[in-house]
Amino acid sequence: MHAALAGPLLAALLATARARPQPPDGGQCRPPGSQRDLNSFLWTIRRHPPAYLFGTIHVPYTRVWDFIPDNSKAAFQASTRVYFELDLTDPYTISALASCQLLPHGENLQDVLPRELYWRLKRHLDYVKLMMPSWMTPAQRGKGLYADYLFNAIAGNWERKRPVWVMLMVNSLTETDVRSRGVPVLDLYLAQQAEKMRKSTGAVERVEEQCHPLNGLNFSQVPFFELVGLKFEK
Repeated sequence: MHAALAGPLLAALLATARARPQPPDGGQCRPPGSQRDLNSFLWTIRRHPPAYLFGTIHVPYTRVWDFIPDNSKAAFQASTRVYFELDLTDPYTISALASCQLLPHGENLQDVLPRELYWRLKRHLDYVKLMMPSWMTPAQRGKGLYADYLFNAIAGNWERKRPVWVMLMVNSLTETDVRSRGVPVLDLYLAQQAEKMRKSTGAVERVEEQCHPLNGLNFSQVPFFELVGLKFEK
């Protein structure tokens, strides 16, 4: 038997580290001075061999990697089996996630949103598409990423998606998020590293277990109006 590490993303049981107060200029938190400044919430199941529980977050790994303590990184290195919330390296997972976001029966978002809200959403996405070339970084362009391709990768087929998924999509269409596209989120980065290290990997959830609860929300339960009011005003 071997050590194992599990990282359910939405469990909200763990935090990777305690973030320092935001600097006065409103920028990002500074990297820690040393590993001793970090507070680890890695859970250890004391058995032989040990098992670990570690919470991850859907942000580019470069934003948080310096805040993950050495003991958490050591637990990952020592583990021979790693289980994630979903297997994001599996093409079926990506395809199933895309399919579950669609409105049923061939419906269009225009059919389910109030007319004014739909057109505000469309105007906002037109604005994002216009601004995206100026938001992209030279590094992204150097990797062959183009604004139109990136926009379609994020917002493609948006008119066929359920409101809750459109809400999540719009929330990721900010300049900061666009500039970080191309950098894997923490859980995907760990999955990629696990594959490189020839660790055995798996998932603790199926796509349906994530999609069905969100798709079961009725329109009044989706904070869509508030989101639109915050994001769409120029």
